[in-house]
Amino acid sequence: MELNLRRFKKEDLETIEKWWEAWPDWKSPGEGFLPETGVVVTADGKLIMAAFIYLTNAKVALMEWIISDPDYREDNRKQALELLITGGEEVVKSLGYVFCFSICRSKKLGETYKELGWHEDKEPSFEYVKILNK
Repeated sequence: MELNLRRFKKEDLETIEKWWEAWPDWKSPGEGFLPETGVVVTADGKLIMAAFIYLTNAKVALMEWIISDPDYREDNRKQALELLITGGEEVVKSLGYVFCFSICRSKKLGETYKELGWHEDKEPSFEYVKILNK
């Protein structure tokens, strides 16, 4: 299967929302929480993975909410994930950012980050979110 990387399009969100519903213990972050900047990987034209990129007013961008099609079980999943991450890195670099930051719970995703040269902070941290305006 041919893997390709492209920028995220708003119409991709309909498919990605279904993935969040299908993965156990995952919930969609909801409308307004995801940035417009992101990357997706396709296999033979079918959307199989996505990552969202939060841009800041510092020299750091955040690559978050990495998700995949739970039904895609081909042997090239790791290759697709590596393409997603390195493609996201290239987008971040092309926009003038120096650092890329990510938080993950998945051991496999963390191992892939390390294999691609990312630094792991081994101290546990916690995520906090507060809705300020409804």
